[in-house]
Amino acid sequence: LSQGALKTLASKLDDLSTCNELIGKHGAALQRSLSEFEDLRGCVDGADKLKTVNERAALFRITSNAMINACRDFLDVAQSHNRRWQKTLQHEQEQRHYLETTIEQLAKQHNSLETAWREKPTSNSFPSREVDESDENDEFFDAMEDAPSFITVNAETKHRCRFCSMMSGGVPSDWTHNENVGPFTHFLPLLSDTQTRRSRIPDKPNYSLNLWSIMKNCIGKDLSKIPMPVNFNEPLSMLQRLTEDVEYSELLDRAARCDSSLEQMCLVAAFSVSSYSTTIHRTSKPFNPLLGETYELDRLQEYGYRSICEQVSHHPPAAAHHVASQRGWTLWQHITIDSKFRGKYISVMPLGKIHLQFHSSGNHYVWSKVTSTVHNIIVGKLWIDQSGDIDIVNSTTKDTCHLKFSPYSYFSRDVPRKVTGMVEDIEGTAHYILSGTWDEKMESAKIVDSSQRSGGSEGKQKTVYQTLQPKLLWKKYPLPDNAENMHYFSSLALTLNEPEEGVAPTDSRMRPDQRLMEAGLWDEANTQKQRLEECQRLERKRRECIEIRSCCEKVEVYQPMWFEKRTDETTRESSYVYRGGYWEAKERQDWSMCPEIF
Repeated sequence: LSQGALKTLASKLDDLSTCNELIGKHGAALQRSLSEFEDLRGCVDGADKLKTVNERAALFRITSNAMINACRDFLDVAQSHNRRWQKTLQHEQEQRHYLETTIEQLAKQHNSLETAWREKPTSNSFPSREVDESDENDEFFDAMEDAPSFITVNAETKHRCRFCSMMSGGVPSDWTHNENVGPFTHFLPLLSDTQTRRSRIPDKPNYSLNLWSIMKNCIGKDLSKIPMPVNFNEPLSMLQRLTEDVEYSELLDRAARCDSSLEQMCLVAAFSVSSYSTTIHRTSKPFNPLLGETYELDRLQEYGYRSICEQVSHHPPAAAHHVASQRGWTLWQHITIDSKFRGKYISVMPLGKIHLQFHSSGNHYVWSKVTSTVHNIIVGKLWIDQSGDIDIVNSTTKDTCHLKFSPYSYFSRDVPRKVTGMVEDIEGTAHYILSGTWDEKMESAKIVDSSQRSGGSEGKQKTVYQTLQPKLLWKKYPLPDNAENMHYFSSLALTLNEPEEGVAPTDSRMRPDQRLMEAGLWDEANTQKQRLEECQRLERKRRECIEIRSCCEKVEVYQPMWFEKRTDETTRESSYVYRGGYWEAKERQDWSMCPEIF
């Protein structure tokens, strides 16, 4: 319809253009004839000139009439198609409104079903497990659904519930020979004798905002490219959220002291799971960092490490992170965030590798992150889930650990937010079974024996593992008091945006929009956020012009301040790694090379 209308209007415009040219031509000729008639007034051939003027005037009148008729035809066609377009647009608007209403009704029905299922009384909140009574000395466990086909046996405890055995909160037994510590010593956060960190921030204002009214126009789009009001944010940047990965750094401190690489792998696996524990209640998105924005976290006195992050790319958004510990390990990662809105939920896919190396043994571990999903965007209470697989590889010894994050389901009888895994050596022999939840704790059970048994109606072979009593690897810290009014921040998260002297001018603590939001001044924060985003758009256009020129000239394009791109020898992938110099610049207080981004 549009193509036909445009074709008709184009032909009418051609007619108008032709008439315009003829009017100009005949008008000029008429003007010349009139001038000549004035000069020849009183001459004998005046009658011939008059006849010529009349002829040219008649041609001009005919052409003008044709122009008027062509204009009338163009106007009629335009009005006719305009009415048709108005009807078509109105129909599309009605259809869109109908679809939005239908989606909202379906979401409400789905939410009602979920609520009804949650409120349905059950005899046991935990999955029922059967015990094989054919052997009074062993307990056989069912194989996990959609997981490596195995069954585990507790060799020390007789006739105990499998779930209670595998998820028991026993005192951790440290694998290191030279330690003698009491229960949960490793799980208590340490405080510096000379420095006290803040333990609260202003309460979150109770501002209501219809999320669906904004998100319905973003279906299928990359959320990093869509400007959002701060109402959907928490007062931390993505760089600060990335730094939260090291909240349970004591797991790596313990792993650095392990003599066995397999035992060390168990602690590394628990550390990889622990980074998700803070997300259970935090459904708000962090601020997108500006290009060149940095964030440092210096915890040498308290925990023996210090961390530096930098936003190295804006589209796609990518951040580089480097942590060096005096307690025997170094961690670095280059993460690109890919986020999509799918209608009822938002998926956040972190792309990139996390590297961890222990100084004494040289063991180098590599793994990636799982997908995070925020549900109930349209209606109902927002909730977050983690799903997918993590494969941790020790590139030095070739030991591996496969972790499975089971997606949450209202209709599953399994424990919610379950994580299971297995640690294997280079030969593929299983040594440890891992189990727990990503929001609470992780345990490991050492395998002492295995055998093959047929199981299920299809008679498939399943591996039966006999294990020792599970050991607690990691347990989540309790949230601070009043956390529900402070964005559900952990004790570490509460300190991340605390002002500190001597940090770089590009540090996330310096962001005015983030600082205003933390103080509860959301209107002012939105104004500052729009200003920073507009400045960044202008700066990006300037860089694009430079990049175009660089194809012909030697012009330097954007380079991060503290990170540089290298090819990793282990993964053979190109990523940003720390080039050094930040902490030396901080010691000198020389930030002259830093750009002005705030």
